[in-house]
Amino acid sequence: MVESILLVGVFVSIFVGFNIGGSSTGIAWGPAVGAGLIRKATAAAIMTGFVFLGGWTVGRNVMETLSEGVITIEISLTAGVAVLFFIGLGILVANIFGVPIPTSMTTVGAIAGLGLATDTLNYETIAWILSWWIFTPIFAFLIGAIVGRYIYSELSQRVRIENSAGPLFVLERDGRFATPALGPNTTWREVGGTTAVLVLGCYMAFSAGASNVPNAAAPLVSGGALAADPAIVVATAAIGLGGFTIARRTMESVGSDLSDIPLLAALIIMLTAASITTALSYIGIPISLVLSSVGAIVGLGWGRATRPITAREAVTGEAADTEIVMGALTAEDELEDVPPIGETEPEDVLEAEDLLKPKIVIRYVSMWIVGPSMSTILAYAFFVLVPGVV
Repeated sequence: MVESILLVGVFVSIFVGFNIGGSSTGIAWGPAVGAGLIRKATAAAIMTGFVFLGGWTVGRNVMETLSEGVITIEISLTAGVAVLFFIGLGILVANIFGVPIPTSMTTVGAIAGLGLATDTLNYETIAWILSWWIFTPIFAFLIGAIVGRYIYSELSQRVRIENSAGPLFVLERDGRFATPALGPNTTWREVGGTTAVLVLGCYMAFSAGASNVPNAAAPLVSGGALAADPAIVVATAAIGLGGFTIARRTMESVGSDLSDIPLLAALIIMLTAASITTALSYIGIPISLVLSSVGAIVGLGWGRATRPITAREAVTGEAADTEIVMGALTAEDELEDVPPIGETEPEDVLEAEDLLKPKIVIRYVSMWIVGPSMSTILAYAFFVLVPGVV
C-alpha cells in the first residue's frame, strides 16, 4: 500500500516539476529568447543542467524550510501527495494562461492550507516568508529604477551590446579541418555581450533550481517517504521536461508580451533577479524569480522613462509638460553626451515602442494572487473534509 502511494507521489511530483519547468524556464530565459539570442530548445537544455546544480546545492536550504518550517508536524506521505497535487494545479492554471507564476508562493500556500486545517501552521515562519515576498518586488523595482534613471544611459554608451543579423559563429573550411570564425556581421563586442547574457541566463537557471526544485520535492521528503537526493533528481528531470514543452508559451510571454528590450536591459534584469533569488534561497526563503524579474523590468522602464524630469517631479507628478512614456528603455541612446537628469532626451528615445504594458503586468499580478490562493483554499478544504489522510 505504501509503495503504491509513494509511486503516486512520485508521479504527482513529476506533474508539479513539469509545470514548474513551464513557468521558471520562461522567466529565466524569456529575455534572451525575446532578444533573439538563443533558441527555445537550447534554453531548455541549459536550464535543466543548471536547475539540477541549484537544487542540489542551495536548494537544500529551501527544502528544509518547506519540510520543517511552515507547519509544526511532518507531512505524511498521503498528505504530501495531496499537497503536491494542489501545488501543481495552481501552477497549471497559470501556465494555461501563459503567465509565469511564483511557484514558491503556490507551494507555501498549499502547505499552509494543510497547517490551517490541522492547526499546525507556524505563523512566525509564515510572517517571515511573507515579509520577504512583499519586500522582494519592491527592492527589485528600486534597483531597476535607480539603474534606469541614473546609470543606464551612460552605461549604454560604454557597454553597447550588439545583436547583428546572421549567426554569431560560422565554420570555415579553407583547409582539411573546419575552423570556427566570427559570423559575417559579428564583432568581438557582440561575442562578449552574448557571452555575458548566456552566463547570466545560466545564473538565473541556477537560482530557479535553488528555489523551485524544493517545491516539487519537499512534500515527499518531509515525512521521509523519499530521500532528498533522488527527490532532487526526479524534480529536475520533470522541470526539464516542462522546459522543453509548455515553457515555450511562457518564454514568449516574458520575452515578447511584457517587453521588447535590448540586451543590455536583459543583462541588468537577469543579474538583479538571479542575485536576489539566490541570496534569499541561501537563507532558506522560498522565493521565485518571477517576483524580482518583473519588479526589475517595471523599475528599469520607469527609471528610464523619468530621466527627462527631476526626482521630485517623478514622485509628485508635477511635470506638466513632459510626457512619461514607459517605452523609453526599448530605444538605445545614440548620443555622444548623455543629457543630465531633468533634461529632455532625444525624441526617438521617448517615443519608442512600449516596454511596460500595464494590461500584461495586471495579468501577471492577478495570477500571482489566484494561483497561491487556489492552492491554499483547496488544500485547506480537502484536509478539513478528509482529516484521515494527515
